[in-house]
Formats: sequence, structure tokens, C-alpha cells
Amino acid sequence: MIKKLFNNIFLFWRQIINFWTIVFMIFIVYDFINNNQLIEIMGSLAAIYIGVLAIYVGNKEFERWYDIHRSKHPGEIYVIIWTLLVFGIIVLDVVLQKEYKLPSGVVSSYLAVMTILVITNKSKSLYKRKK
Repeated sequence: MIKKLFNNIFLFWRQIINFWTIVFMIFIVYDFINNNQLIEIMGSLAAIYIGVLAIYVGNKEFERWYDIHRSKHPGEIYVIIWTLLVFGIIVLDVVLQKEYKLPSGVVSSYLAVMTILVITNKSKSLYKRKK
């Protein structure tokens, strides 16, 4: 019963992080297309995204260390998607000679995603060594 409860919580948080990832990325693209039209809310969206990501990953790592979580949803996919998005915007900004300024919240979110991946990979390797 406890494993089922934890699996439902994990599934809930995974759906929440997937939702916020899609929403935030849509807003980033819209902001780029419209030359920082959404600059006032980008910081708030970034804070929400990073917070939800931290909760999701913290929950996942807690479950791993208590032998509840076993599914594989590699964070590398998020890093690849974020890298393509940020790099694509930077390249398009140069090529199109736009006056767009990449919001600091987007940069912070990208760095948070990469940092969290490094930490979880280290946690995973320590867990495997423990087992």
C-alpha cells in the first residue's frame, strides 16, 4: 500500500513538472518572438518552474534512497531539450539580428536543470555503490 501511495505521488509530481516545463517553454518562445513582451512575468515563471523541479527531483531521490522508486525517466532528456531551446534562441537572435535579451530567469532555469542533473546522477551512483 505504501509503495502504491508513493508511486501515485511520484506520478502526480511528474505530471506537474511536465506541465510546467511545457508552459514555461511556450512562454519563452513567445517572449522571444515578441521581443521580451513577457519580461515582467518570466522571473515568476522561472521561480515556479525551478521550485516544482526541485520538489519533483527531491521526491524522486528520497524514494530511490528508501527503495520505493525504480522507474527510469532520465533527466538528460530535460537537459537536451533545454540546451536546444536556449542555444536555438541565442543563434536565432544573432542570425535574425533581433534586440532580444534572454531573461535571467531562463538562464537560471537552464543552469538549475543542469545542476540538478549532476546532483541526481551523483546520488544515483552513490546509491548503486551502496547496493
